[in-house]
Amino acid sequence: MKKITCFGEVLWDVFPAHKKIGGAPLNVALRLQSLDNEVAIISSIGNDESGKTLLDYIIQNGLDVSCLEVSDKFKTGKVKVILNDKRSASYDIKYPRAWDNIKITQESINLVKKSDGFVFGSLAARDEFSRKTLYGLIEHAKFKIFDLNLRPPYYNKEVLNYLMNRADFMKFNDDELYEVCKEEGSKYLSLEQNIRYISKKTNTNHICVTKGRHGAVLMYDGKFYYNSGYLVKVIDTVGSGDSFLASLISKLLKNKNPQEAIDFACAVGALVATSEGANPKITKEQINKFINPHS
Repeated sequence: MKKITCFGEVLWDVFPAHKKIGGAPLNVALRLQSLDNEVAIISSIGNDESGKTLLDYIIQNGLDVSCLEVSDKFKTGKVKVILNDKRSASYDIKYPRAWDNIKITQESINLVKKSDGFVFGSLAARDEFSRKTLYGLIEHAKFKIFDLNLRPPYYNKEVLNYLMNRADFMKFNDDELYEVCKEEGSKYLSLEQNIRYISKKTNTNHICVTKGRHGAVLMYDGKFYYNSGYLVKVIDTVGSGDSFLASLISKLLKNKNPQEAIDFACAVGALVATSEGANPKITKEQINKFINPHS
């Protein structure tokens, strides 16, 4: 069992007819917890009914909430989710919210110091207050996992470069990789060339790029591993990438073979896409049967 801390947004994903609990760091944390890890979340919620329901849910799912603050000044996070005709999601992210005002404390520093992995994304750095907290916590982390998770207009080159240059592991989707590499001056067209380009630029030797229904590619210690994806009926893609990342790093932090890790992660991401919302319950038996249907 590994101890992992996730930092950033916790919120409600509001769909046209219902709402679901979400936020990329929370989605990652919940999936990590379900995969036999000891997981904490560093964030902030509002002192409101939405925040209370969110807190109850997080506690029920076994996460360490010792560094989950309750704000009297800001409301709990909310995101309007828009699904296109292919069931892919875009987001209208309300600002400011409680998670834009996460404080750094000695308790949160100690939590990060004791963790085997520290997971963060770019969205939590959209406000200067939480950004300074993130920068402070990164300095105490053993293994820093950066999920770029770009949400326009809430990122810029300076912040991305700062976080990329401090990461030990980075996860992009293919659009994000090409966007960042172009901004960094890459002239390459292939995924692998751009992965190596950004690896050299940032001195980060562990990079994963997801390709939607076409799977993912992982560079781990300079070697490439591939999974071409799984054919499923997509309900929505919300949280698929988060569960993919959680599943991947859970395996890698436990020193599993990188090929096993990316196969497992792609399976979990695909299974999440067959359900509504970011955090459907998925058992290990379901995952194993999905990967090996004839076993």
